Amino acid sequence: MKPDRQTLDTEVENIMSAPKDGAAIEMLCNRPDFGVRNFTDRLNVTAAGGVENCRWSKEPWLKLEDGSGDPRIQVSILQRRILNMVWNEDETEAPHPGDTFIVDMDLSEENLPVGTQLQAGTAVLEVTDKWNDACVKWKVRYGEDALDWVREPNHVPLRLRGVLCKIVQDGVIENGAKLTKL
Repeated sequence: MKPDRQTLDTEVENIMSAPKDGAAIEMLCNRPDFGVRNFTDRLNVTAAGGVENCRWSKEPWLKLEDGSGDPRIQVSILQRRILNMVWNEDETEAPHPGDTFIVDMDLSEENLPVGTQLQAGTAVLEVTDKWNDACVKWKVRYGEDALDWVREPNHVPLRLRGVLCKIVQDGVIENGAKLTKL
């Protein structure tokens, strides 16, 4: 069942009360092709190649002038509390959104300003200026209210659709590792 706007609005305070640092990484996801999601316990990541075997290196949704993937979108992180609101793991018609990983942490601009570096396992990520505004697939899967909620002007700084990062230090991200601010 898709959440309605009233339900979403009542959860903003709970979402913003998430831990500010040191939350456990969970639900690692690799997307090798459109609509394909592979869940794993570890992901190898490099600044040059992004997430190993992920479509970013082949078919990114945001490209540089030379046609290569924009590094600002290499890693997508979604907050656990938001995922819990929009995705029912038992629903086959509404798949996991495909973010690189899930974490129960405040992803807002206030907590993670652009340029903040994050230790994720042995990798280091950097929060980018690219806003994740939720694509049309978010609307189809979770409803128009969920899309409007993410794009609400007062919600934009909260990054309710998650935060986009580039990889600045190659490494391995594992389920259970802590996401910490550097």
